[in-house]
Amino acid sequence: MELAHSLLLNEEAYNQLGEFQKAEFIFEWLRFLEKLLPVTSRADVREKQKKLAEQLLSLLNSSPGPPTRRLIAKNLAILYSIGDTLSVYQTVDKCNELIRSKDDSPSYLPTKLAAVVCLGYLYKKLGRILGNSFTDTVGNVLKAMKNAESQGRYEIMLSLQNILNGLGAAATPCHRDIYKAARSCLTDRSMAVRCAAAKCLLELQKEAVFMWSTDLDSVATLCFKSFDGSNYDVRLAVSKLLGTVLARAVTCKQATASARQNVRKISLDEAMELLGTGFLRGSSGFLRASGDILKGISSVSRDIRVGVTQAYVVFVSTLGGQWLERNFSALLSHILDLVSQSHPKAIQTQMDAICCRRCISFILRATVGGLLGEKAQIAAAKEICQAIWRLKKVVDVVMSDGNLETRIGTTDVTASQHVLVCALHELGSLIHGLGTTAAPLLQDSSTGVLDAVISVILHPSISVRLAAAWCLRCIAVALPSYVSPLLDRCIERLSALKSSPDAVTGYSFAVAALLGAVKHCPLGIPHGKGKVIMTVAEDLLCSASQNSRISIQRTQAGWLLVASLMTLGPAVVQHYLPRMLLLWKCIFPLSPKDLETERSRGDSFTWQVTLEGRAGALCAIKTFVSYCGGLLTDEVIQRLLPPLPCAVDLLTRLPSIHKMYGNALKTPSMTYRHRLYELLALLPPKTYEGKFCAILKELVADFTATDNQTAASTFLLPPLCHQDDLLLLGPFLQETDHRFIEEQLLLGSSIAGGSLEYDPYSIYEKAAEGDSVPKPLPPALSVISAAVRLFGIIFSHVAESQRLQVLEKLLASIKQTKGARQQTVQLNIVSAFSSFLKHLASCKGSLGPEEVRRPALTLVMGALESNNPLLRCAAAESLARLAQVVADSAFTAGLAQVSFDKLKSARDVVTRTGHSLALGSLYRYLGGIGSTQHLNACVGILYTLSQDSTSPDVQTWALHSLSLIIDSAGPLYHVHVEPTLSLVVMLLLTVPPAYAEVHQSLGRCLNALITMLGPELQGSNTAVSALRSSCLLGCAVMQDNPDCLVQAQAISCLQQLHMFAPRHVNLSSLVSCLCVNLCSSYLLLRRAVLACLCQLVQREAAEVSEHAVAFVKDCREDFTPDINIREVGLEGALLSLLDKELDQRLCQDIRETLSHMLISVAVEKLSFWLKLCKDVLAASADFTSVASVDTTQEEEGTKEDDDVLTSETDERSHPFTNPKWSTRVFAAECVCKIISHCENAGRAHFDITLAQERKQRDSRDDFLVLHLADLIRMAFMAATDHSDQLRLSGLQTLLVIVRRFASVPEPEFPGHVILEQYQANVGAALRPAFAPETPPDVTAKACQVCSAWIASGVVSDLNDLRRVHQLLISSLTKVQAGKEAQSQLYNESASTMEILAVLKAWAEVYIVAVEREKNQGDAHKQTLTITNSTDESYRDLTSSADGLLDLVQADLGTLSKLWLAALQDFALLTLPSEYASQLPVEGGAFYTAETIENARPHYHNSWALILYATALWLTSTGFLVIDPDEGVTNLSRPVTPTTMCQDSSSRAAVKSPEDVNTDIFHLILGISVEFLCSPRSDSAMENITSCLHALQAFLDVPWPRSKIGGDQELGVELLNVLHRLILTRESPDIQLATLEVVQQILFAAQEHVREKRRSAEVDDGAAEKETLPEFGEGKDTGGLVPGKSLVFATLELCVCILVRQLPQLNPKVTGSPAVKAGKPQLLSESGSKLVAAALVILSDIPSVCSPEGSVSVLPTILYLIIGVLRETAVKLPDGQLPLTVAASLQALKGILSSPMARAEKSRTAWTELLRSALVTVLDCGDPDGAQQELDEVSLLTGITVFILSTSPEVTTIECLQKRCIEKFKIALDSKDPVVQLKCYQLLLSIFQYPNRAVSYPYIHSLAPSIVGKLQETEKTKPENSAELQVIQEGIKVVAALIAIAEEEHRAYLVACLLPLLISFLLDENSLGSATNSARNLHEFALQNVMQIGPQYSSVFKKVMASSPTMKARLESAVKGNQESIKVKTTPKHAKNPGKSSSIQLKTNFF
Repeated sequence: MELAHSLLLNEEAYNQLGEFQKAEFIFEWLRFLEKLLPVTSRADVREKQKKLAEQLLSLLNSSPGPPTRRLIAKNLAILYSIGDTLSVYQTVDKCNELIRSKDDSPSYLPTKLAAVVCLGYLYKKLGRILGNSFTDTVGNVLKAMKNAESQGRYEIMLSLQNILNGLGAAATPCHRDIYKAARSCLTDRSMAVRCAAAKCLLELQKEAVFMWSTDLDSVATLCFKSFDGSNYDVRLAVSKLLGTVLARAVTCKQATASARQNVRKISLDEAMELLGTGFLRGSSGFLRASGDILKGISSVSRDIRVGVTQAYVVFVSTLGGQWLERNFSALLSHILDLVSQSHPKAIQTQMDAICCRRCISFILRATVGGLLGEKAQIAAAKEICQAIWRLKKVVDVVMSDGNLETRIGTTDVTASQHVLVCALHELGSLIHGLGTTAAPLLQDSSTGVLDAVISVILHPSISVRLAAAWCLRCIAVALPSYVSPLLDRCIERLSALKSSPDAVTGYSFAVAALLGAVKHCPLGIPHGKGKVIMTVAEDLLCSASQNSRISIQRTQAGWLLVASLMTLGPAVVQHYLPRMLLLWKCIFPLSPKDLETERSRGDSFTWQVTLEGRAGALCAIKTFVSYCGGLLTDEVIQRLLPPLPCAVDLLTRLPSIHKMYGNALKTPSMTYRHRLYELLALLPPKTYEGKFCAILKELVADFTATDNQTAASTFLLPPLCHQDDLLLLGPFLQETDHRFIEEQLLLGSSIAGGSLEYDPYSIYEKAAEGDSVPKPLPPALSVISAAVRLFGIIFSHVAESQRLQVLEKLLASIKQTKGARQQTVQLNIVSAFSSFLKHLASCKGSLGPEEVRRPALTLVMGALESNNPLLRCAAAESLARLAQVVADSAFTAGLAQVSFDKLKSARDVVTRTGHSLALGSLYRYLGGIGSTQHLNACVGILYTLSQDSTSPDVQTWALHSLSLIIDSAGPLYHVHVEPTLSLVVMLLLTVPPAYAEVHQSLGRCLNALITMLGPELQGSNTAVSALRSSCLLGCAVMQDNPDCLVQAQAISCLQQLHMFAPRHVNLSSLVSCLCVNLCSSYLLLRRAVLACLCQLVQREAAEVSEHAVAFVKDCREDFTPDINIREVGLEGALLSLLDKELDQRLCQDIRETLSHMLISVAVEKLSFWLKLCKDVLAASADFTSVASVDTTQEEEGTKEDDDVLTSETDERSHPFTNPKWSTRVFAAECVCKIISHCENAGRAHFDITLAQERKQRDSRDDFLVLHLADLIRMAFMAATDHSDQLRLSGLQTLLVIVRRFASVPEPEFPGHVILEQYQANVGAALRPAFAPETPPDVTAKACQVCSAWIASGVVSDLNDLRRVHQLLISSLTKVQAGKEAQSQLYNESASTMEILAVLKAWAEVYIVAVEREKNQGDAHKQTLTITNSTDESYRDLTSSADGLLDLVQADLGTLSKLWLAALQDFALLTLPSEYASQLPVEGGAFYTAETIENARPHYHNSWALILYATALWLTSTGFLVIDPDEGVTNLSRPVTPTTMCQDSSSRAAVKSPEDVNTDIFHLILGISVEFLCSPRSDSAMENITSCLHALQAFLDVPWPRSKIGGDQELGVELLNVLHRLILTRESPDIQLATLEVVQQILFAAQEHVREKRRSAEVDDGAAEKETLPEFGEGKDTGGLVPGKSLVFATLELCVCILVRQLPQLNPKVTGSPAVKAGKPQLLSESGSKLVAAALVILSDIPSVCSPEGSVSVLPTILYLIIGVLRETAVKLPDGQLPLTVAASLQALKGILSSPMARAEKSRTAWTELLRSALVTVLDCGDPDGAQQELDEVSLLTGITVFILSTSPEVTTIECLQKRCIEKFKIALDSKDPVVQLKCYQLLLSIFQYPNRAVSYPYIHSLAPSIVGKLQETEKTKPENSAELQVIQEGIKVVAALIAIAEEEHRAYLVACLLPLLISFLLDENSLGSATNSARNLHEFALQNVMQIGPQYSSVFKKVMASSPTMKARLESAVKGNQESIKVKTTPKHAKNPGKSSSIQLKTNFF
């Protein structure tokens, strides 16, 4: 292929190729040429132009395929536009000559077509240059068209479109001729030609004025004719033409028109009248239509109606949203008029009426829903409302006229019904889309939306009543606060108007619809509503028989209410289950005998009522089973079963009852069947086994019924076919934007589409995805549908012998019928059988013996050769499932063989399509049918079929089947890859574009091949690269295909290629292709584009976005997308697409794509993304009264918040016009995501100083903190919107901003933070959320923001804080008001949520206030030690912290009770289910008993902080919970209506404070332990830490400690729980908090032991000490029992922590060969803290033991402490000790100085153990290889601790002492000055030890060497400060020795030291030039001499006398020193002392 990449065709390479490769080679060359020519220089092109033109023209004669001829034409056009233009005339003549040729053979056709295409592109590109030749060309082409076949007509039309496009107005002379030609093509029998003609006319109307003026009527009539018998593509193209022409006619400018000829401009009414004519009368002319009307025949086919509907939408969309706003009322009245009484013919049958209503709804939805912004939609809703009022008045007049004579007008009533239905549906959809933004519309009393809707509930037509009910449901879903009031209103009317049949049905529909809405409202409805509705329902059912006039209505209404009540779910229904089961039991007779008597007794009317009632009951139970699965216990199922046998018996008797009582029972009996079938399909088949035979009989009768005429394959079969196979049936069953109206064309003309009136019970069900209203099918169809499902279930459970009989019977019934009836019966039976096979396969059943297979096979094979393509699909699927169920390879092979034989012999299309699909399906379900030869045979046959160019259908099915085989065969297919790929590419290059379905199948094959090759496509060898270039070539051909679905296939193939071989896919061309199709009118193409984009941006978001913008900038083509990529980038384009798109799946893809882009590039393109979000959010600001906040104000505390809302009129045009609330919510979520991504991107985003610095360095850098004002503004706009969802998102954004930016300082005002200037905005954003009518979820979120804001410490001024604090106080008051004051709009759990949110917010504020005060206290202490602080900022700080606590303090009394009440509720709710009976009957303080399940999550969400706050509060009161107001009686009673879990009888007994405290103690401890025992894996870390902090605070108080200390079991349990927590949670914070609690528990135990010992001593007085009982663990045996022992539990926990940080401590591990005793290691900071904390606990353990007990734990403790010392003693640079080492030494000291070491009972054991420990420490330091890395300093310190802290007997043994002294000697000789220094310091402390037995040996051994070392330093002066320090320490040691020494030795020591000191002194000359260290040493020595001289004056004098040089030196040093002191002191006084001190204070503080 590389050889094809040249400017001229490489003919040498070309001639060597085979026929097929030539085509590929040519195509590749032409593709390359198309890209190369525009970028080649003009000169180069002209040089080779002649040769190139010859090559291209010669290709015309080589019969090129469609894609190739298009490329030849394009290249010729580009060539002449760049190069020399003169020779173009020759080319044009050449083409004309080819077209004129008389050769009509098929082989010459491609050449002719190529010439036609060439002309088109030449004129399109060169236009007026060819101006004078075009008349001949056009004449020639039109002449050729006269005898052209369909391909020719197709290409000629497209070519004419191109010619018109290129010539523009110059082509006027030919306009009429072209118009005539196109007219005939517009009604061509080939659909592709019709589409092409429509495109040609669309181009023509741009210049041909007559089309939209004089000939407008005929254009319209022509379009109507074209719709007749059209397909989807034609309807799209022609409706676009018709809509555009009409729009043009309405808006044509008078000026341009008058210049040419006098053109009349038609009015809007006339244009709509034209469309209306088509809608009502179809394509027949006006004269003929009137004749038809006289005869009374309906002549309008559905496809015309659907086409005109689409034309209406195009018409309005072309005129645009603003036009629609202005002219909406005219449009509305015209459209509604189409279904009104003025055109009775359109609605004469119910079928027609439903069809027309759908069309009207579609027009309204597509225009109002798609083109208008929220404001305009509200105005539209008002218009619709007015229309409803007008119709209502008409109805009222007719209905109220009592005179029967004049009541003929009832026709008016029935005629107005369709208008009302359409208006109500649109009103409902509008409000549903607006969501809570529709609130102002409903509050507007002048419009009266609710009154209008409720008033038509009484309309005499059932359709209107249902539509009104559905509209109410939409209102309820959009505005949840209306559900409750609307329910009340409807129930009240229902009870009041019980005697009016219309009112009973109307209001029951309304109630049912509203109940159906509840599941979409997260806040629910009050629980009591269910009770009311159940009562009303029972009342209606009981009173039904009282008045025969309304029996049916009451029965239906009663059961409808019961059924809709079931949708509220198990939590509500369980309370009414017994009542419902009772009603169910009573509705059916108990025994068959009763049924018999019933049958003989009734009349037609009573049977109607009975069947209605029983059908209703069955439906209620069905709803119960499907919505309340949780309640279906065995017991309930047993209670459901008894009436079932009777229900089935009644089913079998229906036909005879029907015969007896006539046709009135037809519909009720159908409904009854339908309901029973539906219920049985949901119940487990085991429950009605006994009735299988009876039911099967009925089902078979239904399938074969003689009166069942309707064959509705399009709704029965699709669910039974495989989704992929449905693609074979064309756009027919695919999802499109027009699905809502196109669906009707599927059902065939005899069947109406679905509609609500067919099944009122669907009013409470959810509408199917993509539908705005449920569309239940007519009863006849829904019965068959239910029967098919039930047959599948039952037939797979019956005995195998029975199966044979039933199947034979079914086969016989097909044979007996003829014609259309036979098709219907066959269809029903095959559907049922497919359903059975599907079910059998899913439950892994078997079909049964050989005999059963035969009839099954006959049945399926018969259908496989049916004329109905859908039936063939279903049969192929069934055949494969049959093989799957039989699971016998011989049987499968037989099936395949049958298909092989048929395909070889048959010639008809039906057989060939059916059997080829059968082969593919067999592969799909059974993998590689066993052998490769089968695969070869299959592939061979399908190859042949796919090349059968006589039948596109056969090609399509064969290729589809091939794609299934490629998918299923997997690696086995490798051998066939090359031939298959060649076949696919060849067909792509040769199949005419009109056969789009063949191209679609080819696309599927290519996709399957790419998937199968997978990552292999990355390879670089020639075979792989050939395959890869073939794939790319195939994609390129498909991309150029005019059919949108083929383009979608191309995109998904490229997507696969990009996934497997990203380097080989040209990203920029792929992205440009995606941009072009982003707004395609084909839904599936848009979906493919987004699926591809979504994948691309996960890898290369930035590149994709750049390519898109680059493409739009370079775009010379006439690409004008609906969305503006140029300005807002691809991201902005996607956002605006998200706003317009109605398809949910697509919207989801757009959101995902944007999220991926945000993750990848938001941080780099920060400004861009924030601007996008801001534009989306700001576009809505004009909608509300709220405009921007004045963010410039800094800190003007005087300004009131309300002045913040300054109005701002922003006239700039927004890139986003009126985005929907859902888009704005998405934008707000994006802002939150951006903030969190910036968090991971670096500190500068949250540090303004750093950000500004970096911005100055590089202006391209961008940081989040610089956009803070925008962030606040966006959050503010969102938080104050009308839409509740947006308010929640806005508050969430605000919360994120507050948390992230709270600590960012403001550089210009030190001591302040950057957020402080926005406090007014925050206050203003929060205030509306606390308004009384705000929903609880918004208030709850706002509380969270309030507490975060107060806790963040942004605002230090109390007056400013009070504003937000006031909001919290207002909500607290609401909480105190108790249950009575709660709003009755939502479920009780909603107020639980709100109350708990308030309490949690207060808890957070209180916790922060206490923490701040504590920190303040610490800081205060520190500051006082530094300086007596009078600093202002310090004063501020203290005041704010105290102030915050003061603010909370005022409400603490109330809060504490509420907190305790909430904790009590939580404790009750966490009880296991077996204690449910013990819960309080009326619920808790904040939840009601009925809403327990809904309340649980809210408690789980907030208990932890409340617990912590309560613990802190108890700590602050020291556990004295006495309320001064209430005395002791009502201790800790919450302020809510229920008291703390005590019923009134036990209230009388007054509890003592001790009892109350004990209750609270157990409550808090219980909650904590319950939670910590098993914190759910999803429970937040914050909850665990809060819980641990709470325990810690709780144990800070003596009283709870005494409870825990006194109850050892409790302590042990707590420790075990904490141990488990440490094992399961890795977080260091949690582990540290846990250890702090452990320490508290140990402290409690210590206190307890101490207390017992003290009291024992006091009691025994002066008695003998020996007899005292031993307290502490281990008693007098020393044994510790695991599980019972506190010490053991503590040790376990500490070991766990230590071993996890230092695995080497575990002897098991170190013993194993894998772990060598390695180097000591330094732990991480958190690890060190954990180890240190554990060591502190270890050192405290002995104090809780008895002496014997302490002996048993001591070895372990010492092992661990010394282990830590050994493993972590790492040398640090400046002689510091690592934290762990310091902690282990501290712990060691604690242990060694323990009183147990001296207690007589344990003394000897301790001594021995401590000696061993010392030996271990000494061994650590022995340089025996491995352990050289150990830090000597740590070791020496350890030894010193032993020497100084133990009793002398431990360390004075000679052998130990010797080793210790040895260690010090080694250290003294160390080269490292740090070690020497440390060694001197330690020795100093040993020498000074008071016990001489300990210190003397060290002095004797080490003093001489110290003195010796010091004397050596006389010669080598210190080089640096380290050496200097060593000398100084040495001197200190000797000085100390002098002090300790006895008199006789002292003189000797002084005599040694003095010369040394004096040698360090310098004289005044050398003092100036000396180094720093020498000077310091001089000063130090001088000081010491000055001290020693006077102390030991006699020795001093003696030494001085003996050495005159020394004396002289000393004197000169003293003199020099005095001089320097003088110099230093003089300038000091000049400084101002005040200033320096103030600076000093500042720096100290900070």
